[in-house]
Amino acid sequence: MGHIQFLNCLPLYWGLARTGALLDLDLTKDTPEKLSERLVRGELDIAPITLVEFLRAADDLVAFPDLAVGCDGPVMSCVIVSQKPLDQLDGARVALGSTSRTSVRLAQLLLAEKIGVRPDYFTCPPDLGLMMQEADAAVLIGDAALRANLHDAPKLGLDVHDLGRMWKDWTGLPFVFAVWAARRDYLEREPALVQQVHEAFLASRDLSLEEVGKVAEQAARWEHFDQELLERYFTTLDFRFGPDQLRGVTEFARRVGPTTGFPADVRVELLAAGAGARS
Repeated sequence: MGHIQFLNCLPLYWGLARTGALLDLDLTKDTPEKLSERLVRGELDIAPITLVEFLRAADDLVAFPDLAVGCDGPVMSCVIVSQKPLDQLDGARVALGSTSRTSVRLAQLLLAEKIGVRPDYFTCPPDLGLMMQEADAAVLIGDAALRANLHDAPKLGLDVHDLGRMWKDWTGLPFVFAVWAARRDYLEREPALVQQVHEAFLASRDLSLEEVGKVAEQAARWEHFDQELLERYFTTLDFRFGPDQLRGVTEFARRVGPTTGFPADVRVELLAAGAGARS
């Protein structure tokens, strides 16, 4: 099973240790991009997978309902940091420091269709200071985005644009950055086990959100963020994957599918009791 070592996934894994379910899982830790690739290749049975990669491999995967990393408004950890107004970025250099194709594609979509600009994109490590030496703006996700958003950008006098807020303002819908999915062939071999894993994650999430102060307190011991900020972050994130989130996925797919490697009307299959149910 895959495990993303970003703070945004901590509440989904923290409760597994408390419930004892963690002892039965063989976790593979990596970046969102690499975990997505390994799940698609069949090297993992169940894993979080970025939305774009899930939609590209939808025929081979079944998503866990009511379990995702997303937002319904601001997300705090997927941002564009810019030295100039976004409507002045046409033809400007924009650094992509993200390992998540979903966040990159969302940023490109928003800049092209909401703002009306087409920058010159290039990839580089997610170091804001270095990025700003080479670019007019940068796309960051995860812990690097949190640091840039809350610490580095204000010190450098840079503007921060939250991708979750931009999407919500534009479409009125939530956004889903990653889902949890099982390979269809593994689900067919081990349906009961997949159900148990899904239930364990739901229980973990619910326990973590009930005790979010404890989760934030423990995380603050080894992170650069204090407990109050982490508690705000964990409660800003949306870990649901229900009808509203599916509408957000459908809208994103409609807008980017044909240019991103999946049909505009791609179907998402959700895990049901003993079988998948197409949505």
